[in-house]
Amino acid sequence: MLTKIVRLYGKQDLHVETQECPEPGPGEVRLKMARGGICGSDLHYFQDGGFGPVRVREPIISGHEASGHIEAVGPGVTGLTSGMLVAVNPSQPCGHCHYCDIGQPIHCLEMKFMGSAMRLPHEQGMFREQLIVPAIQCFPVEGEASAAEAACAEPLAVCLHAIAQAGDLTGKNVLVTGAGPIGLLVVAAARHAGAGRITVTDLADAALSRGPAMGADETINVSGPDALAPHQKDKGTFDVVFECSAAGPALVSAFQSVKPRGTIVQVGVTGELSVPVNMLVGKEITWRGSQRFHEEFARAVKLIGARDIDVRPILSHTFPIDEALDAFLQAGDRTAACKVQIALS
Repeated sequence: MLTKIVRLYGKQDLHVETQECPEPGPGEVRLKMARGGICGSDLHYFQDGGFGPVRVREPIISGHEASGHIEAVGPGVTGLTSGMLVAVNPSQPCGHCHYCDIGQPIHCLEMKFMGSAMRLPHEQGMFREQLIVPAIQCFPVEGEASAAEAACAEPLAVCLHAIAQAGDLTGKNVLVTGAGPIGLLVVAAARHAGAGRITVTDLADAALSRGPAMGADETINVSGPDALAPHQKDKGTFDVVFECSAAGPALVSAFQSVKPRGTIVQVGVTGELSVPVNMLVGKEITWRGSQRFHEEFARAVKLIGARDIDVRPILSHTFPIDEALDAFLQAGDRTAACKVQIALS
């Protein structure tokens, strides 16, 4: 069976091609893919050939945010039936390395992550019409959520993990820097976690306009000078900051705006940045990284299925698979785009 795929060869070199799709083996399913979301890392691969030390070194099928319908099941698969809508977990820890053994599979030494250029050979992704995948990576979507919503399970899982790094948010004053898809999903996850007042910042009004629908109480365009000054008085007013932009000025503003002994959770990733060490020390700030997810994926699927977290406000554009290049170009336009998806079949 020939199936269409979206393959990236390097910077600005993206093609829709075809390849054979086999029958599912033991423990596997074949999915008729539905929607795939373009993530920031996908966009970095396309625009720049990678990010930081991670580079595209061989052709790679893009995509790690996706949903699909069960089309066929292999021997030994139970609980998944034809036509069922599932979200696909792209994360595949090995289960036997040191970190898997001590209950930290998120730091697996042999981690395979679909659509990632971190390892060589690259792990192929999910932007394709049909996909063979282990059944254990498929999570049924219950409730009224659409395939487009289900494809947001992966980025929501990232955000749920970030929220967990901050501890109890009940009643806390929260700042989210960066109103892209991850920042807005962090807003929604913080709201669901019981945060008090939530402020989100960005340089683009279009991005900020989606903030209230995702749970933000205040949106601030920080393109002008001193936009956050009222929140930086008396050494800072926020209990917790989620830094989702990975931009140098945003990181500085996070340190300026968080209270002494407050917490900054670093969600955005980039290359090297200057760190305001004096504020880190002088305000006794806890600055904590947050990477990916593990058990949060299943929770994200349940929250989306029940619409306890409604992801629809971030869905901005959908393109057919034959127009994948246009989808990537649109995703790079932050004046209009938020979460751009590809209709895979």
